[in-house]
Amino acid sequence: MDSPLFDMKRVVITGLGLVTALGNDVPTCWANLIAGKSGAGAITHFDSSKFKTQFACEVKDLDVSNLFDPKELRRYDRYIHLAVKSTEEAINNAGLHIQQEDPLRCGVIYGSGMGGVKTLDTNIGEFGAGDGTPRYSPFFIPMIITNMAAGMLAIRYGFKGVNYATTSACSSSSHAIANACYQIRMGLADVVLTGGSEAAIECCGIGGFNALHALSTRNDSPQTACRPFSASRDGFVLGEGAGTLVLEEYEHAKARGAHIYAELVGIGLTADAYHLTASDPEGIGAKNAMQLAINEAGILPSQVDYINAHGTSTPIGDIAEVKAIQDLFGEDAYNISITSSKSMTGHLLGGTGAVEAIISILSMQHGMVTPTINHEEGDKDPNIDYKLDFTFNHAKARTIQYAMSNNFGFGGHNACLLFKNPNIQ
Repeated sequence: MDSPLFDMKRVVITGLGLVTALGNDVPTCWANLIAGKSGAGAITHFDSSKFKTQFACEVKDLDVSNLFDPKELRRYDRYIHLAVKSTEEAINNAGLHIQQEDPLRCGVIYGSGMGGVKTLDTNIGEFGAGDGTPRYSPFFIPMIITNMAAGMLAIRYGFKGVNYATTSACSSSSHAIANACYQIRMGLADVVLTGGSEAAIECCGIGGFNALHALSTRNDSPQTACRPFSASRDGFVLGEGAGTLVLEEYEHAKARGAHIYAELVGIGLTADAYHLTASDPEGIGAKNAMQLAINEAGILPSQVDYINAHGTSTPIGDIAEVKAIQDLFGEDAYNISITSSKSMTGHLLGGTGAVEAIISILSMQHGMVTPTINHEEGDKDPNIDYKLDFTFNHAKARTIQYAMSNNFGFGGHNACLLFKNPNIQ
């Protein structure tokens, strides 16, 4: 009997779910992305008046009361609420019914960079304000750990196959998607729910990133604060939300008549091995990740039409990514549409890879490139080549055969996912 390791399966995406500051479902998020709308505004989750940064990209009007009973609702952190909300949409979108599947061949691999930040903030704050007597919630530990979203989703949907979480800062959900793909490629699963969730807009999230000087402090103009690839960029805008994808083996998806959004054809995972928080200024790790994804897909660099860049709006990171793109693609870089959706959604940390993978897939499906907003004509960094197409301020129509999604995390974790449009041969 041949080992499944030598019978690599094709992996397709058959379901999508989104919750971001731009909307609580895929259609709403997509409409606001194409419109170039910013999700940034004053923080409402806590009193941020004494913080250097007083704004973020919060999810608005989140209602999950129909997804949990009242007791359950109190037992799960906000990052799990977001994960379940996006996954419910993805499952319905895929038309997937566990009763018709072998549960042992259905798994969950889900990412989060920080886990239950709200629970952590609340319980430690109450302890610090008290008399020193520990009165932590009995659900404190299961509410804060980063694997609980993966576990909760498996319990909720009855998926009894592979189940674990990935945590690699801003690359967490890209790593989750990559690992989900590997499970299916090797014949170990038919279906894997994957993606990521983050809800870190709390005191310790904002305070911690302020201490790192990582966040924009443009409090007078939150909606224009995130300005990737512009000279006046001063840091990222923290976002929250979740993205869930249903990954499925190609023949399995065809057999049940599922709609195929995209095929995941290339993965590149590397390390900068350079610094705890700063990108390698030469972009070597990022370049290597993109090259690996292209090699695995078996295509030429000139065939990549679109890159959803990591593009966080930080002084060092944006330059390093642009350098990596130009070093790898050479003259072909000028033919690629490059965009940073973080200019609208904010930076979702461990959830960002999944959200941006979905945006990349939607761009292929709709033949539209979302904009990088907040760029002004004279706001040019001498270290960035503006002959590149950063899709500034306005969405544009474009046929996309191959779309690339980049994510780079603290610790030097680089992840690149390469998707193929199934409607184009």
